[in-house]
Amino acid sequence: MHRAAGKSIGLVAAAILAASISTPASADTSEYFERVATYPVYENHPDGAEGTTAAEISTVSEDGNTLIYSDALSRSVGFVDISDPAKPQGLGLLGLHQLGSAEDEPTSVAAYGPYVFVVVNTSASYSEPSGRVDVVRIADRSLAHSFELPGQPDSIAISKDGAYAGIAIENERDEDAGDGGLPQAPAGSVAILDLKADNPEEWNLREVPLTSGTPSDPRALPLLAKAGLDTPQDPEPEYVSINSENQLAVTLQENNGMVLIDMPSGKLKRAFSTGTVDLQGIDSTDDGQLDADGSLQNVPREPDAVAWLQDRYLATANEGDWKGGSRGFSIFDSRTGKVVWDSGNTLEQLALAQGLYPESRADKKGVEPEGLAIAQFNGVDYGFVAAERANFVAVYDLSNPKSPRYVQTLPSTNGPEGILPIPERGLLAVASETDEDDVRSALSLYSFGADQAQFPQLVSNQNSLVPFGALSGLSPDPKDPGKLYAVSDNAYAAQIYGITLGKPATVDHSISVTGASVELDLEGLAAREDGGFWAAHEGAEGTGNLLVKIDDSGAVVEEVALPEDVVGPLQKQGLEGVAVRGSGDDEQVIFALQREVPGESFVRLGKYLPATGSLNWYGYQLDKPAEDSWNGLSEITALPDGSYAVIERDNQVGPAAQHKAIYQVELPGGEAKGAGSGIIMVDKKLAFDVLPVLEATRGWTQEKLEGLAVAGEEVYVATDNDAVDDATGETVFASLGKASSVFDLESGSPTPTPEPSESSPVPSPSEDAAEPGPSQPAQEPEAEDQDSASGESSSIDPEKVVQAEPEGNLADTGADSLWLIPVGLVVALLGAAAAFKSARERRAK
Repeated sequence: MHRAAGKSIGLVAAAILAASISTPASADTSEYFERVATYPVYENHPDGAEGTTAAEISTVSEDGNTLIYSDALSRSVGFVDISDPAKPQGLGLLGLHQLGSAEDEPTSVAAYGPYVFVVVNTSASYSEPSGRVDVVRIADRSLAHSFELPGQPDSIAISKDGAYAGIAIENERDEDAGDGGLPQAPAGSVAILDLKADNPEEWNLREVPLTSGTPSDPRALPLLAKAGLDTPQDPEPEYVSINSENQLAVTLQENNGMVLIDMPSGKLKRAFSTGTVDLQGIDSTDDGQLDADGSLQNVPREPDAVAWLQDRYLATANEGDWKGGSRGFSIFDSRTGKVVWDSGNTLEQLALAQGLYPESRADKKGVEPEGLAIAQFNGVDYGFVAAERANFVAVYDLSNPKSPRYVQTLPSTNGPEGILPIPERGLLAVASETDEDDVRSALSLYSFGADQAQFPQLVSNQNSLVPFGALSGLSPDPKDPGKLYAVSDNAYAAQIYGITLGKPATVDHSISVTGASVELDLEGLAAREDGGFWAAHEGAEGTGNLLVKIDDSGAVVEEVALPEDVVGPLQKQGLEGVAVRGSGDDEQVIFALQREVPGESFVRLGKYLPATGSLNWYGYQLDKPAEDSWNGLSEITALPDGSYAVIERDNQVGPAAQHKAIYQVELPGGEAKGAGSGIIMVDKKLAFDVLPVLEATRGWTQEKLEGLAVAGEEVYVATDNDAVDDATGETVFASLGKASSVFDLESGSPTPTPEPSESSPVPSPSEDAAEPGPSQPAQEPEAEDQDSASGESSSIDPEKVVQAEPEGNLADTGADSLWLIPVGLVVALLGAAAAFKSARERRAK
């Protein structure tokens, strides 16, 4: 229903998005990239969403219109039309069974001229590695020629002049053999294809060994041994890059080193260790805490991707493997092997500051930089570094290799690896390989030339870092219209975050919540006029749901349990949102359950009065969900006129997301109408369709729209990033515009909700705030004909659920209002006459 009703609202949402989620332009304008499309590659698979498929490494045709990617999961190569980068169109898959065997696995692709080179792993086992390069015509996808390789290949690069192709023959280790370490024969090498002839059948393949000895007993070359590599008798080449002088750089990831090869002669020119780093100010412990208090010493860089910069320097993404990983990227002088610049902890701190840190990987390799590329846009060298576990690409101006300048962060889908600049079209393509139920493997396209950064919309200042994530609720600050509060759920230890509004908004402080009787899962937050907060704790089961009162220091001073006869049947998806109105003895705590209590066809809203301990229930009818999904409430907030706004959303993500909306409701007073007694149902009115706002980021549409607040007359929403676990980690924080435009606030000043004559008692607040503990469940409410809960709350007779007519009904268009029509006409005529007279007087002057 809301999709049709909210179309005009959606258009307004899209129109205001640029203003609501952008950061200010810097002095250097038009240097930013902005995402224009996210293409799930399952759309290119014959089985659609049921297909097992993933994009890993990508390349592009000579005209820049056809993007080609390796898909190891489906044993194929994919083709996508990007002539309109905002609307990628799948062109289908080329299965490797058409080129060789259904068991073949593509590891990389590279296009040059009319061909795409497909690098294929055909190994029978780790100890019997093999592979080939298939040269495929892009126009008709026919095989031009194949070359057998001397082992299992990984990456490929083609020289700028088209004279050579370099291929890393990794012969990767078996991680399950022995301790999974090196050495493991046979050793890897490098293969060079000479491409000087027009006919691929006339091309020549030669091998450049990186060891001596025999395949079963490889020996270290003196050049590599002197370089101080980890295990030089088993180099395991990983990634290759070629400069305009046809020098081939090869990373030896597990060996923490680099080798340079002259391609015309095939001679090894230099080898050097990529060294170690000491890291401070990182999150190094998987403990459920986001912090930057950790450190690591003497960490081997273990570089993965490498790219040449200005033909002299080499940039590496230091992913790490079994012994290291420095969580950043480095720039080396190829002539000396010395480090001229290292990112240190900055990628880690970027992730912490932008809500993208994968805390579950803190004790491993952190953000795990893996992909890297360098290209010129508008005459400037830009570097792109992909953080595989944090799902972003960091962009740097590398004009000065010894002093890179951070430009922006580009959010991606999960597992970005293949980084493909397409400067001739002003585009960047990112292939994200992780393919999961909620976030599918995708190709993200970004256009160069924007004068503002699209992301982040919410950030912490790195000079006074306050890491954040998993925001599950928003609240205005009753003392400052320029500030909000947010709360994180149980993805992390409970924190309340202070936010200063702006573009972007800034997380400037946090408060740890302490003293609770349970491990808190705070899903909603409301700042009190009297200081402190009320929060909604969602229990693992129904009886665990609590309203939690928290003081300004973060200490829990009261826990209020909900009636067991109501919430007892809930297994999870209980308390989700909370709002506060009034102060002192007039304080009201309004809250929302996320899903229906078993046996009921509606979801419950509740009102708790701390002064008396009374509790009232209301019924809210959710929209009918789409097939294979459910709808629920995820937030409630108080509006200035005494009404409330709720977020109603589905549990779908990405292209499947259909329902992310805000509704306005009033809690009714007066007697329930209809025979018998029951929960009084509220009327709801669609206020804003938020789905277009989420879709307008051109990313993977977020599932958990969970934060809603009105501050400084503006309406703000935020998404829960699920702590970057099985989620993109992107936090959308946006203003939807003025509250007076979003909501029907014609009633003017706030009015208290009329209280029913009787209500359900809940235990009074604890008298001893120093010893907080859960209150006892409320007594079973008595069935009344007034605004109260049914005594049969877990099995309410649907016929006894009544629809009330609230005071000031949002949809009131009854006959009692017809007298307004003639009055309105008279007022309009008088206004027109006055305007006409005024215009004549101005002309006369």
